[in-house]
Amino acid sequence: MVIILIEMITILISLFKPRIWSVLLATVLLLTACGDEDRESDRLAVVTTSSIWGDVVAEIGGDDAEVEVLIPRNADAHDFQATSQQAARLLEADLVVVNGLGLEEGLQDVLDSAEGDGANVLHLAPLLDPIPFSADDRGDLDPHVWFDPQRVAVAAELIARELDAVDDSIDWVSRARTYADELATTEEEMRRLLSAVPDDRRKLVTNHQALGYLAERFEFEIVGVVIPGGSTLSDPSSAELAELVRTIEVEGIDVIFTETSLPSRLAEAVAEEVGREIEIVTLYTESLDDPGTTAGTLVGMMVENARRISDALG
Repeated sequence: MVIILIEMITILISLFKPRIWSVLLATVLLLTACGDEDRESDRLAVVTTSSIWGDVVAEIGGDDAEVEVLIPRNADAHDFQATSQQAARLLEADLVVVNGLGLEEGLQDVLDSAEGDGANVLHLAPLLDPIPFSADDRGDLDPHVWFDPQRVAVAAELIARELDAVDDSIDWVSRARTYADELATTEEEMRRLLSAVPDDRRKLVTNHQALGYLAERFEFEIVGVVIPGGSTLSDPSSAELAELVRTIEVEGIDVIFTETSLPSRLAEAVAEEVGREIEIVTLYTESLDDPGTTAGTLVGMMVENARRISDALG
């Protein structure tokens, strides 16, 4: 395009007086700048469902990927529904990163439709050796894989290889491995914090079944949940809540861990039924906090959760 403009300028200079040179030069600079703006769009467009995977993609993509997150921070991932504009962007993206295993319940139809129409969709959780919610429930697999730093490191490399399939001019895998090193350091810090919790207090009662991978990696036991199952959309029965109260009494539990993305009223009601002081401690589970805060990145969220658990049980 610039070559054509130069040829046009040469012809015009031969026809017009030199005073138009400044006008022509300004035109060239403007159009060249527009060309530079077009090159900005060469960045890969990646859409993620959650802020958690959006942060991981941003770590790998850097300035070479433009990341859009569908589910707002501190929103419930299970019941969020996409707008028509967001649904359209799934088809425009170079890569769509989805957690899967039923986490994005409210988005499932939109995601299925986009994938059927040719969207490039990566479902992460099924590829990360998912665990069942409990030994008694082998049919349903836990989607909350990001609580395990080692699984996140594997996910980062999977994302990098998908980006490489779209654009192999950048060493995405090397970036993912650098991020994996940071995750290994994060795991060490989490272990250091959680080592303050005695063996007889490494028992968790949570708002819903979100901490299974943390419990598995750092040797805790989940003895009860307020909302049964892995979905936040379930409604516990009065019998299930009464059973949870009995479990808290038998196990000597004095802390219930709730979530920033969900109301804590049911947990507070259970605590009142116990008849002694039960502390309510909020964790970041399915969403990062606002950018720039302690839990505004996945690494920061992991450490902050470990610190809160340690402070409550240590």
